[in-house]
Amino acid sequence: MDLNQWYEHAINPDAYIDNMQKNKENLLHIYDHFTPPEEDALIKRLKDKHLRAIVLTEDWCGDAMLNIPVLLRLSEQANIQVRMLLRDQNLELMDQYLTNGKSRSIPIFIFIDEDGNEVAKWGPRAEIVQEYVDESRKKLPPKESDDFDEKAKEMYMFMSKSFRDNPSFWQAVYESIKDALQ
Repeated sequence: MDLNQWYEHAINPDAYIDNMQKNKENLLHIYDHFTPPEEDALIKRLKDKHLRAIVLTEDWCGDAMLNIPVLLRLSEQANIQVRMLLRDQNLELMDQYLTNGKSRSIPIFIFIDEDGNEVAKWGPRAEIVQEYVDESRKKLPPKESDDFDEKAKEMYMFMSKSFRDNPSFWQAVYESIKDALQ
């Protein structure tokens, strides 16, 4: 399938959010509380491009919980139509957008023009969020430790709360997505 076909195959954000089982409340919290800056020159230029976005995601993903509501707010500003694909049901496309050529990290935002040509790709994290995740992972015990799973679960729970409650992360994601669209 080409990117236009993937876009047509995808679901709208409302249907995705309605069907969420895991991070719905946190995603909606960010959406309800994130206010993008006033429109700037880039947003005005994006409106004229009639872009669309394909989002590869899963509702259990904390990064998706953080990034999708920010994308949705940006898309409202810039008139970008957004559609969602579940990663695990769309590996053929996901495998074309591996992080570092090997990881099925999500979310991935694929921005396409009216003809279905890719104009930008973003994901899975803004740089400052990646640094935060890397620092958090450094504090984990070795994987072979008896308490690794417990500590990793605690770390992910704490990161999820940080993503939900830290507006500076929301702003960093917004700026990072805009940079990809320059």
